[in-house]
Amino acid sequence: MEIEGEYKSTKRFMATTTSKDPGLRFFYFAFASLLYSIWWAVNLFVQVELTGEYERSPIVTADNTLTLLRKEARIG
Repeated sequence: MEIEGEYKSTKRFMATTTSKDPGLRFFYFAFASLLYSIWWAVNLFVQVELTGEYERSPIVTADNTLTLLRKEARIG
């Protein structure tokens, strides 16, 4: 996947804000990047465990991951 696609995917994990504080906006981006990386790793491990190989289309979707995170954190 190209860098623009990766950035677009990372944005799905980013909290929305209207703050102009660059420190807060950077934190949101860094945290979203961390969540994206965790999702990617979980998807990789689940696919390899279940099928023995890695495919580009995820078994564990980003939407499922975000829904679970919201439910466990009791937000949204």
